[in-house]
Amino acid sequence: MEKFAVIQTGGKQYLVKPGESLKIEKIKAGKDGEVFFDKVLLIVDGENIKLGKPYIEGAKVPAKIIEQGRGKKVIVVKYKQKTRYHKKAGHRQPYTKITISDF
Repeated sequence: MEKFAVIQTGGKQYLVKPGESLKIEKIKAGKDGEVFFDKVLLIVDGENIKLGKPYIEGAKVPAKIIEQGRGKKVIVVKYKQKTRYHKKAGHRQPYTKITISDF
């Protein structure tokens, strides 16, 4: 009896299970807050399967926000040969870490 859902947030789709922790694109919410994902594409509860077209109406997946942060730095280098052009920049992608509650 496995229970899972497929949700969409930040332009990406995630397969989530109750109690699972994951990092998603940053969302506007405070630390220790709760958020509800209403773009649910699929819910499987044992033998019971609900499939959306594209989303399931009225379905919500609750999650608790654990932390807001920024990922590791990625170095970006641009270089053009023979023209003495080089540029170096860094980027840290913001994220939100959540734990999926029972749905």
